[in-house]
Amino acid sequence: MLNTTAQFQIGQIVCHKKYGFRGIIFDVDPEFGNTEEWYESIPQESRPRKDQPFYHLLAESQDKTTYIAYVSEQNLLTDDSDEPIMHPGISEYFDGVQDGYYVSRTKSN
Repeated sequence: MLNTTAQFQIGQIVCHKKYGFRGIIFDVDPEFGNTEEWYESIPQESRPRKDQPFYHLLAESQDKTTYIAYVSEQNLLTDDSDEPIMHPGISEYFDGVQDGYYVSRTKSN
């Protein structure tokens, strides 16, 4: 494994290097953890390495369409736009924003 430490954190807003969509990280896999079918659906010339962190994002496209994205670390950048994300799933994972990061929701038992 080449990279065992995640560069980004849960609650951080990031953007995709190539496609420009933005999102809030709500989970991290230390290395690829999706299906082979999903991986093979990516054009070979664009496939990321599997031996790096992959992030689950509450994503928002430039036209404000929302969805869940699964993105390799090599394809992400920190988003410094200070623009809010308007994803309907935010309240499921986060309680608000503090110091530019979304604060993880405390789950009751």
